[in-house]
Amino acid sequence: MDYLNTSSHYDVVIIGAGMSGVAAGIRLAHFGQKVCIFERHNAVGGLNSFYSQSGRKFDVGLHALTNFVRPGVKGTPLTKLLRQLRIQRDEFQLAEQKRSRVAFGPSGEVSLNFTNDFEVFESEIARAFPAQIDGFGKLVEAIRTYDDVSLGAQPVSARAVVKSFIGDAQLEDMLFCPVMYYGSAQERDMEFGQFVIMFKALFLEGFARPFDGVRVILRVLADKYRAAGGERRMKCGVRKIISTQERATAVELDTGEVITANHILSSVGGPETEQLLESTVTTAHTSPVGALSFVETITILNQQPRELGWGDDTIVFFNDSERFDYTAAQDQVDPRSGVICFPNNFAYADGQELPEGVFRCTCLANYGEWKRLEERDYQAAKACWFGIMQASARRFLPTVSNETLAQNTLATDMFTPRTVEKFTRHFGGAIYGSPLKHRQGRTALENVYLCGTDQGFLGIIGAMLSGISMANYHILRG
Repeated sequence: MDYLNTSSHYDVVIIGAGMSGVAAGIRLAHFGQKVCIFERHNAVGGLNSFYSQSGRKFDVGLHALTNFVRPGVKGTPLTKLLRQLRIQRDEFQLAEQKRSRVAFGPSGEVSLNFTNDFEVFESEIARAFPAQIDGFGKLVEAIRTYDDVSLGAQPVSARAVVKSFIGDAQLEDMLFCPVMYYGSAQERDMEFGQFVIMFKALFLEGFARPFDGVRVILRVLADKYRAAGGERRMKCGVRKIISTQERATAVELDTGEVITANHILSSVGGPETEQLLESTVTTAHTSPVGALSFVETITILNQQPRELGWGDDTIVFFNDSERFDYTAAQDQVDPRSGVICFPNNFAYADGQELPEGVFRCTCLANYGEWKRLEERDYQAAKACWFGIMQASARRFLPTVSNETLAQNTLATDMFTPRTVEKFTRHFGGAIYGSPLKHRQGRTALENVYLCGTDQGFLGIIGAMLSGISMANYHILRG
């Protein structure tokens, strides 16, 4: 769906059609801004998109939409998003998770269940870590009262804050594992504001998913953007931001065409945006490239996961080691920890079931180790690690024999840091971008702003709110 444009000048040019870029475009178009999104690829969504293979649609990125709250709950990221983008709640067709858990130990001997009712998680911590429940309650109160959307907040170590409340190292790691896997660009630690955002999104709010996956959300956003009068050019990337003194004046496209604009909003990441700036503005990247990337395996089954004995787990965060080591893998993959996702295990309306079973497993990876491989070695490494990752993840699930799993497998696929880099242009295949976040979205040029990953709001809802907040803060309020 290309929206043809006949203009070479816009109030706002948006680089990248990810969640934050499209949300920003909707917000700006609602207020009469003439806006155009330029996207190098042929699909919207960026890190949260989908692709087709042998007639099947595979989601990329979306295990679950976080920040879910039920109808009637006000003042949360989801309700703010719906209001700002003029979306009716039912348009997203969200179905809640059934049950998720954090499982630690060689085979998940210590496990904490959680649902979209926070009391379940509290009771699980009281059961497994009774000496820590008072400290956990105080930590939750600190999280609830922390202003995580402040654009001027100073960075504070999340590890240090959590340690001041939690005295058990295993519980500390079990709290960080889901939060880091779903949003941290920083190794071993997080900025406390980022931790708060993700803790609220996962535990105080919750998980949900449209029956048809991320395509539903992308379709709603595309329709809202088109209806508001926004323009979009696909397969049309930006290769340079042109500036005079301290202001951008135009962008140069991959085709060589020059488009002028009053403002530029970039959703492609901090280091990636800095590379687009002319050399007269900056001689080196000020945002370090993120070190964290991931590998994911996808297995399509001929029956529902529960029919194999895998129950109602929606998402399982696992770790087999004494301490949770959230760092770039030393080898091509680090299978010691990861995330299992069963898209089948959401409470879909009217007893709906996905037509096939889906078993996804995500582990930390090493971009450099994948990048250096020749094509034949790359394909061999994928085949090798697929089996290793599946075997590691299956330790944390009820036992299913290799033969049974093989007999019930219809198709498989896998993505690596090379895949991430190819389709998102994120340097280093860094899904969560640079560890340096620019909360106010500012760059070296006074009218070029970041939104999305490296502005600092996290998750799908967070990404969209990032685009909205940057549009509001830098453009609409002026």
